[in-house]
Amino acid sequence: MSADRRTGTEIVREFPYRVRRVENLWIPMPDGTRLAARAWLPEGAGDAPVPAILEYIPYRKRDFTRLRDDAMHAYFAGHGYACLRVDLRGSGDSEGLLTDEYLPQELDDGEAVLDWIAAQDWCDGRVGMIGISWGGFNGLQLAARRPAPLKAVITACSTDDRYTDDVHYMGGCLLADNLSWASTMYSHTALPPDPALAGQRWRRDWHERMARSGFWLEQWLGHQRRDDYWRHGSVNEDYDAVQVPVMAVSGWADGYSNAVFRLLENLRVPRMGLIGPWGHKYPHEGRPGPAIDFLGEALRWWDRWLKDIETGVEAEPMLRAWMQESAPPDTNLRVRAGRWVGEPGWPSANVEHRVHPLRRGRVGGPGSPEGSGELPIQSPLSVGLFAGRWCSFTATPDLPHDQREEDGGSLVFDSEPLTGPVEILGAPEVRLRIASDRPVAMVAVRLSDIAENEEATRVTYGLLNLTHRDGHAEPESLAPGRFHDVRVQLNDIAQQFPAGHRIRVSVSTSYWPVVWPAPAPPRLTVDAAGSDLVLPVRRGREADEALRQPGPPRAAPVSETTLLQPRDYAWNVHRDLAADRATLEVKKDEGAFTIDDIDLAMRIATSEWYSHTGNDYDSVRGETESVRGLSRDDWSVTVRTRTVLTSDATHFHLRAEMDGYEGDRRVHSHNIERSLPRDHM
Repeated sequence: MSADRRTGTEIVREFPYRVRRVENLWIPMPDGTRLAARAWLPEGAGDAPVPAILEYIPYRKRDFTRLRDDAMHAYFAGHGYACLRVDLRGSGDSEGLLTDEYLPQELDDGEAVLDWIAAQDWCDGRVGMIGISWGGFNGLQLAARRPAPLKAVITACSTDDRYTDDVHYMGGCLLADNLSWASTMYSHTALPPDPALAGQRWRRDWHERMARSGFWLEQWLGHQRRDDYWRHGSVNEDYDAVQVPVMAVSGWADGYSNAVFRLLENLRVPRMGLIGPWGHKYPHEGRPGPAIDFLGEALRWWDRWLKDIETGVEAEPMLRAWMQESAPPDTNLRVRAGRWVGEPGWPSANVEHRVHPLRRGRVGGPGSPEGSGELPIQSPLSVGLFAGRWCSFTATPDLPHDQREEDGGSLVFDSEPLTGPVEILGAPEVRLRIASDRPVAMVAVRLSDIAENEEATRVTYGLLNLTHRDGHAEPESLAPGRFHDVRVQLNDIAQQFPAGHRIRVSVSTSYWPVVWPAPAPPRLTVDAAGSDLVLPVRRGREADEALRQPGPPRAAPVSETTLLQPRDYAWNVHRDLAADRATLEVKKDEGAFTIDDIDLAMRIATSEWYSHTGNDYDSVRGETESVRGLSRDDWSVTVRTRTVLTSDATHFHLRAEMDGYEGDRRVHSHNIERSLPRDHM
């Protein structure tokens, strides 16, 4: 056993089973289309069949996710599981075309894949699904369809509600990550299959993908309210449809932690929740740390539900969460101090909801008199420049900065210094009696930990499009000047506020570029009478002291690579004071490297810019540029994309450009330009 010097992960080289690696196999679909898979098979499984584990995603199993797949699937295979990483139809080396997320065709194919796996001579008929993000989504979605071979699911960084908790919308507000993610998939789905596997069809498939996969932002902006488009694939439409055990995993820096709590509360099957300090990563790769032996935790889940081995998972707390200690604001935090806590069920009787009235500039104590007076706020567009990303990938320094940068443009309420520590677990809520001078407005609410030196660390936040105050299906314009009682639910969190610190609530009318602003600058008025903060305060449990602690991260060896160009990450705020223009620049250049096993060189780089001028809402602009390249010997392909999203008071305007190169010769080019009406957005 050795350790990866970069990550500290223990690399395991000896396993109970020897592993046979299959670089590619073809899985036939009912319509004749073939999906491509990599496989890791325990030796002897053909004579003594074993359960199987499937990960089913569009991120290119042969190259883009190869190293991550090696580390995880070879580890599971070494413990007696047949593991498959399957490219979705139209992605990677699979045939066909991919034109959106979670389409019925994807789920139909998924059932066919499960049936095919269960019928192989190396499989005993029982299959589990694991996935992070997209693969976490479709694991739940397929479970809700109840295919016979699927016996258990591990879903990481996913959601039960595609509208309220995904990259597209939050609180009825349009997330800027909508542009970022659409742009990522625009370039990603345009890449060809590897000619070494696809043969002569690679060029035909490549040109079809570039021409027809599309720029999905157009579809997502065509559904600005929670309609049937989003209800499809949202398992909260019928939790009871899920009839297999579910382990739900996320991190506090991830954008999907809320779903863990809802799944624990609403599923009626054996279930377990695990939430650490991490961003959008599997926990054995988690940052901020500490990363954990997630693969060992997953094995205990698989052994129980796929091999009927009593591993003790049912006797453990339903929820294990990392209770974060206070920390200074750090956009590139490597390790978040804290401890593991457990709750036997959720909702927990160990959590008390304490109501703190909001008064002018103050967060009152529980039971203190309510506030009075009307408090106006009209934030500058710059509030949000230091917010970090909606969903941290902890690759660039994308965590929130010192919130004093934001609080100058916000309505701020502070508690008195705490006389003792306060721990919260769950979703804080801010209830506001609020009026707007415009028919469409949003409100952003942040909860921060204020240290004795006045540094402000954001703990959690929430957003609400005020036209969605009564639900996301049927938004209703505001009557200017009329007060409404609204609830802004903040993201679930586990946090300790130490003695001497203060708790701050900050309210703003914009949060750009986390979310797209309203059509015009609103002025909100908060009536302190009837406005309060509700904190989910957790009492300590003696059982926490005996809680089993996860070990350090472990994984299997990965494919060897040769570095060609180093990574270059940056997160910069530019202020042109003469033009009164502010720009957030995000640079995520993954560099270039060769995968030695298959002699394939890869180049991946993306830059994003989010800008505005003064308080001109029509000046708001998001832009991305991306390059993705693959090469081997005399074969070389490159896809370059550029996307832009702007808006005015009535419409969103999107543009997308793509150029495909074979060698240095451009062989494909197209432009997309659309305008879509704003729908209470």
